[in-house]
Amino acid sequence: IIALIILLIVGVYLIVHYQHPDDKNEAWLPKLTVLFGFVISGATVLLLPLDVANEGTYPGCVGYDDEYCGGLNMELFWDIFYWLIIIWVFFLIPFMTFYYEADDGTLMAGTHLEGQKSSRIKSAICYQLALSIIVGLTFGLCYLFMNKSFIPIETYAVSPNIVAPVVTIEKEVLNATTGTYEPFRKAMLGKITGMDDAFYQSFSYNSTSEEIKVPVGPSVFYAGFMAWIGWFFFAIFGGIGIAALPLDLIMGFIKRPQFMDPTEFAEAQISIRERVNELVSVGELMKVEQDEKNGPDEKNKAGWFNGLSKDAREHKKTLQEFKKAVFLLEADVEEFQNCTANYKNYNPLFPFFSLILGVFSLIISLLWLIHIVIYIFPDTPLSPFLNLYFRWFDTWFSLFGTLSIAMFTLYLLLCAVKGCFKFGMRLGFITLHPMKINKTYMSSFMFNIGLILLCALPVVQFCSLAFSDYARYTNTLQIMGTQVQYLKFFSYFWVNHVFIYAFFCIAFIASIYLMCRPRDSSFSSLELRDRLRSRARS
Repeated sequence: IIALIILLIVGVYLIVHYQHPDDKNEAWLPKLTVLFGFVISGATVLLLPLDVANEGTYPGCVGYDDEYCGGLNMELFWDIFYWLIIIWVFFLIPFMTFYYEADDGTLMAGTHLEGQKSSRIKSAICYQLALSIIVGLTFGLCYLFMNKSFIPIETYAVSPNIVAPVVTIEKEVLNATTGTYEPFRKAMLGKITGMDDAFYQSFSYNSTSEEIKVPVGPSVFYAGFMAWIGWFFFAIFGGIGIAALPLDLIMGFIKRPQFMDPTEFAEAQISIRERVNELVSVGELMKVEQDEKNGPDEKNKAGWFNGLSKDAREHKKTLQEFKKAVFLLEADVEEFQNCTANYKNYNPLFPFFSLILGVFSLIISLLWLIHIVIYIFPDTPLSPFLNLYFRWFDTWFSLFGTLSIAMFTLYLLLCAVKGCFKFGMRLGFITLHPMKINKTYMSSFMFNIGLILLCALPVVQFCSLAFSDYARYTNTLQIMGTQVQYLKFFSYFWVNHVFIYAFFCIAFIASIYLMCRPRDSSFSSLELRDRLRSRARS
């Protein structure tokens, strides 16, 4: 409950602090969707450390050794959050995005014409209905044909054949000394002696590998399906982000504002002025091109399928490059102001705080990559590594081990968001949705929350595998590490670590690339202008 309250407070702070002034006191439904989406994503990841502390699958929890068992029904908790993620990703966030993007500025402000609001709601419902049909058919058909988990097992045949005695352990046993019944504890069991060991060593056994087919419920199947979808995003964006996040924080210290002399001030001012004029020119050309394409009274407006044409793709690419150039210009203007007009008001501790976070992030990134190499990739782990660290914490204060898991899992979500933005800045295949103080629209909020929700289940699955030694008595390991791990069709990707290899390779390549080119850059404004003029002539 405390964690949920903290997530709510942080979510409200982020919305209030980062929202654009145009959305202030407006767009309440999208804001609520973002807020609770943030809580769901954070709570999903934090369920893993809670599951670790609960130890619900420990055999002693049936009654004879429940001292360290939390008694929570974690399987129910996981089922609830599996469905909440599906509802938010495929229903609420898309609907709110359709509704929000349909607004031309008058709907949220309350100055719309009569009937305008209902038409936008109908438009959003139509788009959402089409998406729901596609999602429903896809999920339904996949569950119908792939709802079996083929779990490998080892069968042992002992020679010579013996019949093991049946031992019944009662929850309460009679104390011969006091004559009273006491709760059974594992300490009451006798210790194995050398004679017992010699007895068992006298037998031999043969083992055979088999598979058992286990049908899984809708909750588990859709959790695996969502994890599989999310892995495509997490492998790319998480791999880029785990390299980009510490580097950008350290670069924030290296490129911290420095006082400019008059010559440097004049050169920077001229450069910024020229870039502003060039981007204004590009923006005017883009507006003229769009007006010509739409035609008078929007009679020649392109349909949805025409948006896939070559001209539409070229226009979208140019628009993305223009947005990148504007974003970088705004960042440079802010740096210029911190070096000049705002230099006296600038807090000099910010760069050092960024450096500390950068070094801390670098350590966590390196620990993750090392752990993948020595624990996940080998068939027999070379070392438990981070699992040993968590267990060491448990020897003197168990809460630190649980908090450490929370820190490592939340860090991966931050890396996914950072990687998505860095991917858009460098390659331009996706729309930029930066989070900037007092400059973030609800559409950007919803995009980032949707991405975090998509990556939440892959992060949980990845961490349950990475920390399987420490989290061996968790429900999520039983679900993700057994039922989901061996699902029909999906098992190939997880048993062979396809996504984890992709994640590691992308992280390695991104590290080299970003060290060679640490600063973001955009196309030249003149190049964009010439491209638009050539398209206009053609």
